[in-house]
Amino acid sequence: MTHDEEKLLRRAIELAAQARAGGNPPFGSLLAGPDGAVLAEERNSSLTDRDITAHPELKLARWAARELTPEVAAATTMFTSCQPCGMCAGAIARSGLGRVVYALSGEQLDGLKPPGTAFTDAPAEGPALYEEARVPVEGYYSE
Repeated sequence: MTHDEEKLLRRAIELAAQARAGGNPPFGSLLAGPDGAVLAEERNSSLTDRDITAHPELKLARWAARELTPEVAAATTMFTSCQPCGMCAGAIARSGLGRVVYALSGEQLDGLKPPGTAFTDAPAEGPALYEEARVPVEGYYSE
């Protein structure tokens, strides 16, 4: 990691502190262009917005998908205070961002939480009804 990248990662940590000071979970992220210039910054606002999806990584991925060309998005780097959760990682992949650099891993984050407070997956069943479910999907991705 370069000195400039360390500065950007430290800024993401500062954004996390700002989120916490504002009454939200302590997570912050920024998106840097290919030249290292900051394109956008976000803080977690899931509590104050009453929106469980208001993670900074997801907000930046949505912004990038709306505002950047695929070529520019692919040349960006997201710097984030913590490894993106599954929801955010999916959005990042779909937005076409080029790279993610994070400070805390998900495992390190869980180690900082009190026992029993980690999120668990909801019970899921499937696949089911393949013949019916494939009808609206079949051919969509080849159009």
